[in-house]
Amino acid sequence: MKKRYPIKHWSHSSLTSFLRNPLAWYKRYVEEVHDTPSNPASIVGRAGHFALENFYLGESKEKSIEKGLEYLRGVPEFEINFGKVKKKDIKEKRLKMEKDYLQVISFYLNRPPKHKVLGVEFKGLAYVKGLPLPLKAVSDLVVESKIDKRAIDIVDHKFVASFSPKGSYGEIKTIFSLQAIFNYYTVLENFKKPVKRFVVYECKKTKNADGSSQLRKHVINFADCADDFRVFHKLIKDASLEISRKRIYLPNPSDMFEGENSFDIYRMGLVEEE
Repeated sequence: MKKRYPIKHWSHSSLTSFLRNPLAWYKRYVEEVHDTPSNPASIVGRAGHFALENFYLGESKEKSIEKGLEYLRGVPEFEINFGKVKKKDIKEKRLKMEKDYLQVISFYLNRPPKHKVLGVEFKGLAYVKGLPLPLKAVSDLVVESKIDKRAIDIVDHKFVASFSPKGSYGEIKTIFSLQAIFNYYTVLENFKKPVKRFVVYECKKTKNADGSSQLRKHVINFADCADDFRVFHKLIKDASLEISRKRIYLPNPSDMFEGENSFDIYRMGLVEEE
């Protein structure tokens, strides 16, 4: 019997991919073909996350930076989208990636936020009442909440070219809210403690000319998010209904990340309707 849903669960990346570019989503999350190269900034970000994973697991700053650099150097060239550059210039591009990585991770580890860490790179799955598919998420850090020691906060790190708008929750990007709720449910189900906040630390890659902090902190208090939870549940239900029906998956040529690749797939007929 044909499965009702072509995927086993929703994740933040899967949902945003489906909303942005259904054909690219189908290729990656249904066919499980992962051959689209990542841009250099994304690779640098992954190296930064790997360094912080090691740091919060107890490694020294120096060893953590070294392990992140090893990760960066281990990524093969075919997995990186350098854009339209000549082969002889790739070495220079890779050196620039290493420079960017070493600078941004040094900014963070110069004065790293302190936490009582309960989980590092925690991968969780949650079955939420009323939702047709389970939710999956990875939390950079699960920590004891600084506003309630009986509760938990979730910490996320982002290495950015520029800061998101600073201010109250209402000014934080919607994308933060979606990610926060995925992490909320997975951490709640697995740690069995109240989950108070989703804390985002943005680390800016380029040095601020005025000498101000390279870190910016955004906080989402889940107690203030009733409407966001309502919209989240509706979005998961509607997206699940959409993928359950027989349909043709169309590309989004304007997608700056995978638009061209998805249109090539569509042009060549490599992915047909179910």
